[in-house]
Amino acid sequence: MRWNRIVVKLIGAILLLFLVVLLPLGFVIDRIFSGFYYRQVQEEIDGLSSRYAQSVAVTRDLMTVNMIEMMANFSDVKLYIADVDGRVIASSGVPGISTGSFISDEEIQALYSGNSIFKEYKAPAAGEHFLVAGKPILNGNAFYGGVFVLSSIEGINQSVAKIRKLLILSGIGAFFLALGFTYVLSRRLSDPLLQMERATRQIAKGDLHARVKVASGDEIGSLAKAINDLAKDLQRYRDTRSEFFANISHELRTPITYLEGYAKVLKEGLYQTEKEKEQYLDIIYQESLRLCRLIHDLFELSKMEEGKISLNLEWIDLREVLENSVRKASLKVKAKGIGIHLTTAEDLPLIWGDGLRMEQIFINLMDNAIRYTKQGRITVEAGSVNSGSVRVSIEDTGIGIPETELPYIFERFYRVEKSRSREHGGTGLGLAIVKKLVELQGGRIRVISELGKGTRFEIQFPVKHDGNPEEARL
Repeated sequence: MRWNRIVVKLIGAILLLFLVVLLPLGFVIDRIFSGFYYRQVQEEIDGLSSRYAQSVAVTRDLMTVNMIEMMANFSDVKLYIADVDGRVIASSGVPGISTGSFISDEEIQALYSGNSIFKEYKAPAAGEHFLVAGKPILNGNAFYGGVFVLSSIEGINQSVAKIRKLLILSGIGAFFLALGFTYVLSRRLSDPLLQMERATRQIAKGDLHARVKVASGDEIGSLAKAINDLAKDLQRYRDTRSEFFANISHELRTPITYLEGYAKVLKEGLYQTEKEKEQYLDIIYQESLRLCRLIHDLFELSKMEEGKISLNLEWIDLREVLENSVRKASLKVKAKGIGIHLTTAEDLPLIWGDGLRMEQIFINLMDNAIRYTKQGRITVEAGSVNSGSVRVSIEDTGIGIPETELPYIFERFYRVEKSRSREHGGTGLGLAIVKKLVELQGGRIRVISELGKGTRFEIQFPVKHDGNPEEARL
């Protein structure tokens, strides 16, 4: 097993925390139980020794001492009584202490001072432990000795030992229970991470079909979903890149083939008349323009995606921009035999943008509408949506776009008409450029289309009022 695995680290951390909490808790519980039992016994023998000392102090004769000794033997209470010299004058069968024995001078001095004595006593032969409470025999200021009552603590020690044993067994059981629970929990946390590691390594090696099982809705599940989304995006990026290279190869190959072929015809003089020569030269010229336009569009799109394009932002009159765009598109509209109509609201506000880029957006959309409209008309409308934005729509009565194609029409080289015929020709970059230019100026674009009825592009631009709001209106 690798010691740097998250399972080992998690188990170690949780068990260390468990021991840090369990050991002090067990010690405190042991002290509480031990102290409770010892306090109970101490209070009991303290009371007995006080009562016996008072009884002896009242009578102060040997008869009373003998009677107390007999009562202690009858009650199975172990005690002994010492006189002022420390000599034991009565004992109720205390092991190791008999009549005539002497207690220590320190104990006599403590009793003489009126203090109580609490100590532990171990019988010499049997080794039995006793808790001892000693009280002075006092009558006024007269000191007559002391009474010592004993209680065996062997039973207490046995009870405390049982409690300690139960605490240890409970602690061991809890430890192994925590170990099992931690192991299961850590595996549940680490297994998805290991699966993600394997999947990401597969993705790094180029297997973009690798997926991670999303087994939960928490942060780990969210990470798994993000990895799956990343794999899908990379797969789509790779497919798009392959398609891009295929498309650009096709788009470049077509004009270059025309240029090569007709240039060869002209070079070798394989034409019959000057008119035929002019036709070939015209084809070479048109294809060179097509190639220049393609390279220009690619260059423009590349700059936009890298954020290197510069915008000349200013307050612009959207009505004027639309009128110029419609005017430039009118020749193509007339040549196609369709109509174009512009409608703008009277209270159309000024917007903050690049006028030339705005015109490029509208011309591209109008060219697209003209290309796919055989009959009918193109309608251009502009108006305020609310106080913060302006909407421009360009609608045609052309062939329309299938619903399944709508999500992809703003991709580079994507064409709804797959034949790449020269009739519907173009670079395939126009709508991609339009979308980038709209977004660079803070706008949004969407498309609504119905197959066989037409297409409607809607663009919404924000209106920014940096000064007097009246300055942003016509």
